Amino acid sequence: MAEKDEMDLRQDNPGRAWYVIHTYSGYENKVKANLERLIHTANMGNMIFNVVVPVEDEVEIKDGKKKVVPRKVFPGYVLVDMIVDEHSWYVVRNTTGVTGFVGSEKHPIPLTDAEAKRILKSMGEEQEHKPELDVAVGDVVRINSGVFENYTGTVSEIDAEKARLKVIVEETPIELGFDQVETL
Repeated sequence: MAEKDEMDLRQDNPGRAWYVIHTYSGYENKVKANLERLIHTANMGNMIFNVVVPVEDEVEIKDGKKKVVPRKVFPGYVLVDMIVDEHSWYVVRNTTGVTGFVGSEKHPIPLTDAEAKRILKSMGEEQEHKPELDVAVGDVVRINSGVFENYTGTVSEIDAEKARLKVIVEETPIELGFDQVETL
């Protein structure tokens, strides 16, 4: 989601939230696969956006060798990013291996945005929002924080992947983050 972060998508789709579904123990990955197949075959992509089995990498030592293995964070549970209406609720609820939503039988309770972010971030699922800056080499920018605050300089290099750039201020090259400069 390079253009829009998760919060923008939530504003575009009021009612969209992460829900927790309960599954038979050990069926989490099967439920995920079944749901993803149903999303495609039942054309539910506009209502059910993502299915996640929360896992964390754990280091095990077996026969004197370190091995990284995924461990389910919440055995028996799967997260679903969706808009709940009668049809989407029915599709998820009646997926093989699903025993129900967390919440009351007819009214599932969504996770708060903070809870969902925390879980997804611990898994590395959530994309960190990188600041964007519309500049090119040779453009003049004003530095808005740090030792050189309020100085202007000329952009000499841009590293979009790391959200950093080099600015020449009075013949001195300075490396700054995108969030430390503003265009003029």
